Amino acid sequence: MAAMYRPDPANPAARRPRLAVILLVAFFALQLLVFLAFRGAPSPGAPGSAVAHVPESPGRGGDDSGCAGGLVYVYDLPPVFNEDLLSMCDKLAPQYSLCPYLANDGLGFPAKGANLSEFLLPAELVGSWYSSDQFALEHIVHRRLLSHRCRTADPGRATAFFVPFYAGLAVGRHLWAANATDADRDRDCVALLSWLHAQPYYKRSHGWDHFIALGRIRGDFRRSPDGGWGGSFLLMPGLANTTRLVIERDPWDAMDVGIPYPTSFHPRTAAGVRAWQQYALSRPRPTLFAFAGAPRSAIKGDFRALLLEECQAAGEGCGALDCGEGKCIKQNELVMQLFLGARFCLQPRGDSFTRRSLFDCMVAGAVPVLFWRRSAYRQYGWYVPVGNDHEGEWSVFIDRDELRARNVSIRGVLGAIPEAKVQQMRKRVVEMIPNLVYSAAGKEGLGDGMKDAVDVMIDGMLRRVAEQRRSWRL
Repeated sequence: MAAMYRPDPANPAARRPRLAVILLVAFFALQLLVFLAFRGAPSPGAPGSAVAHVPESPGRGGDDSGCAGGLVYVYDLPPVFNEDLLSMCDKLAPQYSLCPYLANDGLGFPAKGANLSEFLLPAELVGSWYSSDQFALEHIVHRRLLSHRCRTADPGRATAFFVPFYAGLAVGRHLWAANATDADRDRDCVALLSWLHAQPYYKRSHGWDHFIALGRIRGDFRRSPDGGWGGSFLLMPGLANTTRLVIERDPWDAMDVGIPYPTSFHPRTAAGVRAWQQYALSRPRPTLFAFAGAPRSAIKGDFRALLLEECQAAGEGCGALDCGEGKCIKQNELVMQLFLGARFCLQPRGDSFTRRSLFDCMVAGAVPVLFWRRSAYRQYGWYVPVGNDHEGEWSVFIDRDELRARNVSIRGVLGAIPEAKVQQMRKRVVEMIPNLVYSAAGKEGLGDGMKDAVDVMIDGMLRRVAEQRRSWRL
């Protein structure tokens, strides 16, 4: 048997194999440490590679009560993107000043007047009603999130990031200006994106965990490449990965999520909501259906004019309110009074496919009657049941072409629905009211586990981030 080789400890050359092994092991150990440290970071050539040091956001809210899905960080933007725009409230709309409607953190002045006391009962709920503007969403959501229980001041703990840019006000102030250019309408939006893209947490995810609220309709942010009305904010490449919470979504844009228009009802407690729900259910409903709106005489074949004809033909079975000259904006209590006395309310498309009246109708406890699927079914999936199996739970759909052809009548369709079914639908609508309104509650929210529209929005956004996190990491 050959003798086993033993290196001579006195011979340095004999120690070289052992030294080589040690160096090799150390090299691989170092590579492993580097891999573990940077495995979640973007590649060196990726746009976010300069912020590899930004810590990964936690997936849960820790000990924060009711925030198991995570926490939300609200950016502190330069005031030119929000507060400075509010100071221009008397110049933002051509017909009237928005100042009374943007006061009180976007809720508007408290509603007052004889009409209010006549129908907003019980009396303790009078303080829950405001002169809110239909386009005040950006301001309302911002202030609500600043005091929300799931907000964190530490971006390192955040799961989602809210960008409080009042884009609707920024674009809106140029929409009716005769000398405004496309560049004017886009200037604030371009500046906002430049600021946002420099933020480390935006760079980390390229915007996939960021969201923004937009308070104007679809066309105001999607100007045609050939020019024309509106700004082009939602078509800018720099916003491609950011979720947009909008009062009117583009059904073909996966980054748009529809959320309710603000109504005038902003309760502070769950008890207040329940008192209103009970009141809305107990109200007598002598009118079969109602319509609040103004005809569009300049539009050929105006559908609203057809609805007014249907209403007139129904006699006492229909109530109508002419909303010309901004009447329904300035006196929203008249709209609510109309809908509180009706079992159904007609909801055609407005200047676009959606309108605030849909939510006024539902807050009043009436069943909406729709003529375009894009008015609700393809808009507000986080807030109302959608799909063929659920639409009939809370709404009625009438084919507008059938109505134009006089193959059906509104009174005939609605009058044929059994009373028990009508009551069931109304009850379902009233159950949905808390999720459709923006409360005036503080940090603890409405309480008793009741969620308002912002709570639903946060839940949906956190789910969305969780679903998309794997994609943006890759």
